Amino acid sequence: MKRLLRILAGLALATALGGCSLGYYAQSVGGHLDLMQRARPVEQWVADPATPAVLRERLVLAQRLRVFASDELKLPDNASYRRFAQLDRNAVVWNVVATPELSLTLQTWCFPVMGCVGYRGYFQRAPADQLAAELRAQGLDVSVYGVPAYSTLGWTNWLGGDPLLSTFIRWPESELARLLFHELAHQVVYVADDTAFNESVATAVERLGLQRWLAGAGAAAQQEAAALETRRQDFRRITAQARRDLQALYLSRIAPEALRDRKAERLLQLREDHARLKAGPWQGFTGYDAWFAQVNNAALAVQGAYEDLVPAFEALFERQGRDFTRFYAEVARLAALPAAERRAALLAASTVKP
Repeated sequence: MKRLLRILAGLALATALGGCSLGYYAQSVGGHLDLMQRARPVEQWVADPATPAVLRERLVLAQRLRVFASDELKLPDNASYRRFAQLDRNAVVWNVVATPELSLTLQTWCFPVMGCVGYRGYFQRAPADQLAAELRAQGLDVSVYGVPAYSTLGWTNWLGGDPLLSTFIRWPESELARLLFHELAHQVVYVADDTAFNESVATAVERLGLQRWLAGAGAAAQQEAAALETRRQDFRRITAQARRDLQALYLSRIAPEALRDRKAERLLQLREDHARLKAGPWQGFTGYDAWFAQVNNAALAVQGAYEDLVPAFEALFERQGRDFTRFYAEVARLAALPAAERRAALLAASTVKP
């Protein structure tokens, strides 16, 4: 195994020497190989006397969630999330997303196998910030954000699969469940060139799966999840309305100068909405402060990619008798359609009107 990792790392280095564009792929391969080398089976961490008791408890919980995901949610039963890696940073990857100044359309980057996606990820913050600066210089709205986990779509299970990471292992029980269900859902279906489809179906699975998990969870976990969900619903409500308002604004025939002023006014209103929630029902909760401080088209657009189609997928799940196997089969059918037909077919199949 170690010899294979060294060979792949050598190939990544050779790729990096081939040019700056190929260097991006090298950092991607090298970054993932670093995770794989750090990861050890959960059983070893649990048995190790040096493992802190809190970490041991979280790893045991993660394995219960992992079994539940396969047994109850019919998510892949493979090597992923059966090993753990301790990192020296609070994010595993930093994503860069960008939109035009007066649009909510994400810029895309295209890669072999994965196709075109609405983000570009880096295992170190500095190159992400460098790309962001270059994009801002072009007049784009840009957002850089840390990612606690990512999915290799099952392609690296022969190397040990995607590991549990220190970036999220200590999250509240419901948040840990959400993340594992979401990332495993990416291994069920993935459509090249359709970020919104991929992220929305994974978000739908995480929500549906969490409902089932919490049904058998303790009262403390249920109460904690309810408080988190209340704030999340408030966040979704005010950001979704902002996206709708800005989308209508950008489609209008107002002169660009006036559009910029109206955009600034709407983003200010969004920040004020957040401030009222924070001072009121959120009781001073600061978890969204950084996001609202830097909110722009890019941040809203990527949020929409994760959220806007979720109601359609949830309705589709109901149409399939709340049966995950049937649901995944229908999602796969939709995924195979040409891009121009996919969204219309999803909305029609779920009975959700566009």
